[in-house]
Amino acid sequence: MAAGVIEIKSRIKSITSTKKITKAMGLVATSKLRKTRIKLEVNSKYNSYFDDAIKEVLEGFPSEIYNIYTHGNESKKKLYIVLTSDSGLCGGFNSNVVNNTVTELSKDRENSLVLLVGQKGRSYLKRYKYESVAEFVDIPDLPSIREAYMITNHVLDMYENGEVGEVYIFFTQFNSTVNQNVEFKKLLPLGYNEKDELREYVMIEPDISQFVDETVKINLNRQILNCMLNAKASEQGSRMTAMDGATRNADDILEKLKLKYNRIRQGAITQEISEIVGGAEAQK
Repeated sequence: MAAGVIEIKSRIKSITSTKKITKAMGLVATSKLRKTRIKLEVNSKYNSYFDDAIKEVLEGFPSEIYNIYTHGNESKKKLYIVLTSDSGLCGGFNSNVVNNTVTELSKDRENSLVLLVGQKGRSYLKRYKYESVAEFVDIPDLPSIREAYMITNHVLDMYENGEVGEVYIFFTQFNSTVNQNVEFKKLLPLGYNEKDELREYVMIEPDISQFVDETVKINLNRQILNCMLNAKASEQGSRMTAMDGATRNADDILEKLKLKYNRIRQGAITQEISEIVGGAEAQK
């Protein structure tokens, strides 16, 4: 009996300590999520307005003017930017992104390259025998233009040098704390609509091709930043949900262990009383 009680007390102590950690992590994730959501909401509004401006220009891009950002280059290689987390304990956040990525990569593995953002994606993709052409880790909880530019510059160098002909990004779209979904988005080439002509009342100086050249970096950078903010918000939301679930599970286990502990103690007390009574009866 004594050994059983000691073991249960040890488990209760261990689970209580774990519960304190999961509860603290859940509170931290909640605080970080609140800050990220504020920045994401502001950035998403800017992103929406910029999308409309870019669409306005590309709808009238003349088909006879060649530009690698709209027409593409001759490379058949595809680059996939994969946004994962730097730390774990965030539920299925990373596995969902990687599984969707691997499904897409398997369609044309020989021509597929991966650029990883976040440390956790590395270990996941190694299981599927994929190597990355570049890795960006230790991304802040609130990504800024600086982090986005590092990725943008690397991507543009590969695209302009003809190392890749198409660029895509896998990220987790944040809808709410309990609703996030993996999105697959094409970044380059931008494309254009051959049927439309540039509207007469739209004047671009010095010319539309040079305008695209100068704005493509801004356009690519703001898209990557918005995806990073969505991914960070989704990561914190997943971590908050995972830690809340872990804390509730700890409460359930503690309740069962305490009940078992009390039953063993009650049984031991009853047995001791019976032995005392039996000893007293035997001396009569």
